[in-house]
Amino acid sequence: MKTKISKETQEQAMKVAKGTTKVGQTKEQTKLIAQGIEKGIAEYKKQQAKKTRERDKQRKQKAKQQQSRTENIEQETPQEVKKNSTLPWGLLALSWVFFISYYVVTG
Repeated sequence: MKTKISKETQEQAMKVAKGTTKVGQTKEQTKLIAQGIEKGIAEYKKQQAKKTRERDKQRKQKAKQQQSRTENIEQETPQEVKKNSTLPWGLLALSWVFFISYYVVTG
């Protein structure tokens, strides 16, 4: 499968190839060098696109994990609130019992 190389990439490759020409080098040789540079640029772009896709996948996985963690926390929160809400009421009732008993004993 032959990949299409953009005009911009071809122009960049030709500039680099012309910039590195040696004395006695033919135009055909310069074109071959430019083609090699084009292939190198295309390969580099493929690698960068692959790295970008991998980073995007990892970012999405982290987001999913974070979302599942927050959902788990949200599901546990009502139960914890119910457990924690009995303690203040129990302490309040206990303090009233001691207050009334103290008032009855000393009163």
